[in-house]
Amino acid sequence: MKVNVHAVNFTVDKKLVDFIQDRMDKLEKYYDKIVSSDVFLKVEKTSDKENKIVEVKIHVPGDDFMVKKQCKTFEEAVELTAESLERLLVKRKEKIRTHI
Repeated sequence: MKVNVHAVNFTVDKKLVDFIQDRMDKLEKYYDKIVSSDVFLKVEKTSDKENKIVEVKIHVPGDDFMVKKQCKTFEEAVELTAESLERLLVKRKEKIRTHI
């Protein structure tokens, strides 16, 4: 799957990009028709420790899924968004299976 990583107002290191790519590739286990995904990384300027925001948009035929999480680290946020997307993709697969 093609994963586009967009870091808003900062540069992202290769290790984080590789982690995101690996985690997004695991989503294909749950739904194999994923076209691509866009991952947006943002840092919110607050005194709060949970200032890392990850938005993931997944493109599947006929639909797009968007999940947004805010955590202390980008890795934790990516993990949480991936878990949410897994549930969404499984629901989508079941829905399609019942219509056939």
